[in-house]
Amino acid sequence: MVKSSTRSLQGGVRVAVLALLWGSTFLWIELALRGLSPLQVTFVRCALGALVLTVACYATGRRMPQGITVWRHIVVAAFFCNALPFALFSLGQQTVDSGLAGVLNATTPLWSIALGLALGSERGLRPVRLAGLLLGFVGTIVILAPWQSSGAGGWGALAILGAAASYAVAFTYMGRTLVRKGTPTISLSAAQLIAASGLTAVAMPIGGLESVDPGPTVLIAAVVLSVFCTAATFHLTCRIINDEGATNAAVVGYLLPVVSVLLGAAALGEDLSVRMVLGMAVVLMGVGMTRRNGATAPAVAPAEGTMEGTAAAAEDMAADAPASRRAVLENAE
Repeated sequence: MVKSSTRSLQGGVRVAVLALLWGSTFLWIELALRGLSPLQVTFVRCALGALVLTVACYATGRRMPQGITVWRHIVVAAFFCNALPFALFSLGQQTVDSGLAGVLNATTPLWSIALGLALGSERGLRPVRLAGLLLGFVGTIVILAPWQSSGAGGWGALAILGAAASYAVAFTYMGRTLVRKGTPTISLSAAQLIAASGLTAVAMPIGGLESVDPGPTVLIAAVVLSVFCTAATFHLTCRIINDEGATNAAVVGYLLPVVSVLLGAAALGEDLSVRMVLGMAVVLMGVGMTRRNGATAPAVAPAEGTMEGTAAAAEDMAADAPASRRAVLENAE
């Protein structure tokens, strides 16, 4: 019993740490934007994250993915799952608070279901899931309050919703082309961020060559965003799925917007309005209803090294996982 309690406590700590790291992403973006342009933040995030994962890949005896076809799929996935949404988040947070950005990011599962309906892959959608989809978007409207002249972020909020929708596109594409193809998680993740770095570098002349003000706060924010919020969480996610199963890992998806809102209010003095709290609650309720598909987590978490087993567990939690980590959840070793 003592051993079980200790393991449960350790699992809870890991979930809390993961939620803090992922939920703080928007705070670090906000701080990095104080000295870097949106494209510069995106490039640094991708490049440093790729460096960390590449070193980890070779340090563990693995190699980069092989074959032109695989890399073609990786480039497409890197665009929709990393380069584009990372840039849209940075662009959006020029006018949107970090807390609100985290809440709008929680709409990703809703866009995934909407895309599934459009493509015909979500046939026979249960009434409770359909109600959850509609409720989630109602919550989003409550947050944005388009009936008010001031609104909630204007074009910036639309950019962040675009990022969430981009994640949904990436999920669908990766599920059809990269999932369960035998590529180790660490290799696929490193390759995807390498490709995203290249895509962002190509776009740098458009708006990434501006002068920078790399003060201590900006540098720290950029490093933490890249190393901890983009790279290190891959490994932690796999550990949680392996040790605790998909159900506990899915809890993180519900904690993310709460963490982002609380951090934004505490660290940056952002407004914590009743409308945003109410809207956030409605969005999370809707997301929860969309997960009512009868899936259950496996009774025994798969051992590390079994890609198919972890991928199957990941299907139960993918709707709630932060999008940039989808490759890990679907391909974990």
